[in-house]
Amino acid sequence: MKILLAVDGSAYTQRMLAHLAAHDELLGSGHDYTALTAVTPVPSRAAGFLSHEVLNGYYEEQAEHVLKPVRAFAKQQGWQIDCRHVVGHAADAITEFAEAGRFDLLVMGTHGHTPLGSVVLGSTTMRVIAQSKLPVLLVR
Repeated sequence: MKILLAVDGSAYTQRMLAHLAAHDELLGSGHDYTALTAVTPVPSRAAGFLSHEVLNGYYEEQAEHVLKPVRAFAKQQGWQIDCRHVVGHAADAITEFAEAGRFDLLVMGTHGHTPLGSVVLGSTTMRVIAQSKLPVLLVR
């Protein structure tokens, strides 16, 4: 099974990964894991003053800050994982990447806001669920 792990470097991501590792009976073994982080784009007004190389370097640096611990955790667990990043707003970037990559399952950690909290604060998780055409496993 191709499994996409949406990661953002937060404690919620760490808990999601730990939960999957502690409960390998949920998914079993032998899956293809891809960790994806979405890097918020630099506003176009500011990006216009930066070279393509500098801008890409910034995006790579931001992504590596999130992906490095995920890569280390996966290695400890004996998981084969492909770490990727995309530039864009998280919910849109995650769902587009998942659909284009033909993943079987999307796994996300969630902050656990109440429905009212999600309305007030906005929720990447809620937008992903609404937009996604594949099953989404939420780990609270």
